[in-house]
Amino acid sequence: MKKLKLITSCAFVVLVVAALSAPAPTPADARSNRYMDDDYTRPRFGAAPVLAIVGLKQQRITVYDARGKMLESPVSSGATGYETPPGIYSIVQKKEEHHSNLYDDASMPYMQRILWTGIALHEGALPGYAASHGCIRLPGSFAQRLFGLTNMGMRVIVAREDIAPAPIAQPFLFGAREVAEESDGETSILGIPVSVGRDNGSDLLQRLRLNAMAKRGEAEAAARREKELKQIAQKKAAEAAPALKVVAAAERDVARAEADFAATAKLIEGADTDAKAEKAAKAKELATAKLASAREKLVQAKAQAEAKAAAASTAKQEAEAAEEAKSTAQDAADEAELNTAPVSVLISRKTHRLYIRKANQPIYEGPVSIRDDDKPIGSFVYTAVDTSRSGALNWSVVSLYKDALNVEPYVKQKEPASKKKQPPAPPHATDVAAATAALDRLTVPQEALDKISAVVLPGSSLIITDEAPSVETGKDTDFIVFMSGEPAGSMAIRKRAPSQGWARRGGETDFWGNPRPRRYGGGGGGWSRGGGGGFPSFFGGF
Repeated sequence: MKKLKLITSCAFVVLVVAALSAPAPTPADARSNRYMDDDYTRPRFGAAPVLAIVGLKQQRITVYDARGKMLESPVSSGATGYETPPGIYSIVQKKEEHHSNLYDDASMPYMQRILWTGIALHEGALPGYAASHGCIRLPGSFAQRLFGLTNMGMRVIVAREDIAPAPIAQPFLFGAREVAEESDGETSILGIPVSVGRDNGSDLLQRLRLNAMAKRGEAEAAARREKELKQIAQKKAAEAAPALKVVAAAERDVARAEADFAATAKLIEGADTDAKAEKAAKAKELATAKLASAREKLVQAKAQAEAKAAAASTAKQEAEAAEEAKSTAQDAADEAELNTAPVSVLISRKTHRLYIRKANQPIYEGPVSIRDDDKPIGSFVYTAVDTSRSGALNWSVVSLYKDALNVEPYVKQKEPASKKKQPPAPPHATDVAAATAALDRLTVPQEALDKISAVVLPGSSLIITDEAPSVETGKDTDFIVFMSGEPAGSMAIRKRAPSQGWARRGGETDFWGNPRPRRYGGGGGGWSRGGGGGFPSFFGGF
């Protein structure tokens, strides 16, 4: 009996020690439920990712960099009635700690917003099927790693089924960069010297960024100079005001002296005795001296006032010139900063228009011709992923559907009967032939081509789609496109308020019925800077 007790006690001790030595489950693991670290691929180290694709049917996210698939993970997207709408998005905000203001202050760690009206990638529970309120939940450790890898503006595609991007030749819209005359192996792009045959896209981007930093420094120096000269102008103006008062006082003294002089003349005329005449003569002599002194003081006061007024006028002119110089330097800095951003182009068959954005700012909008425009063209995203050593851009393309031109009607996916993990199915291949054929159907105005081809950097992109840009495309966003014929449960719940604040232009309206805004940047009739409409009351949280 004692031997049995001893064995039991030893077994208990072993179990306790094992329990104490085993790693405790982290809160992230608890929230992620059945999907742990071994359910996703480890990231390759290197350049930042350029694209993320969420396959709703597979409940999977795959992240790509310039070399291909970088990492992938299971996800949980919107449940029935709260479906995550398939479409084209980009990261517009990142917050390591975030709480929902729609769903009981729910924690949303490592939140990466892809839609201002409430869809994001974030850490959350993954039961093995679509179960969120519209967001895309990620396993804990994966969400943290992805948060540290991504940059603002990275493209995120939500597709009905997982689609893999494929290499494609550079779209004709992104033609060769226009350069200045070459000299000794050197040339210039936007005024930036580059080495012909030696500079790749990264080199050019670095030089553009250095140029932007220099221009920003010049703008800051111009702002300081303007402030300094405005202070001097204010000081000179303050000094000129009392001088005018001195002149006015001197003029009054002269007027009194002249009156006294005139009075002495009358005294002399009225003197009837020698004594009175002598007294009047002395009074006249004194009045003459006072008048001369008053007039001299007036001349001096006027000279000083004129000098101070001239100094104030010069200071004012210098301040005004400094203000203009500051504005010019600020514009140059803004342009230089804009040149460091990839260009983003959208061509819509629905609106027959081409749109260009840079650094989330609209810079062009104009018509585009599409051959056989009564037939679908598909929805494709072309991305400049990197550059070769020769400076040529490498491009990839991904389709929103496995059959780009014959999209099957949406069929609700059934929740899997078995909760067991199934082997991951490979993604569908993008139909490169259909993507190439879509490009061949386009006729783009030269004005648009010039704006697109000025400087093409890695990260530049082209969207060709049957859809129109969403109303969500606005301030601080890249293009946002929703796929029609798909459930939009979460968007129906988070319906956006009508766009506000557009500047009218001849009573016209844009493609979603809002008043057309002013031109931006003098090209093609785009939006005014910062346009994009009003956000709903829950802007900044969901």
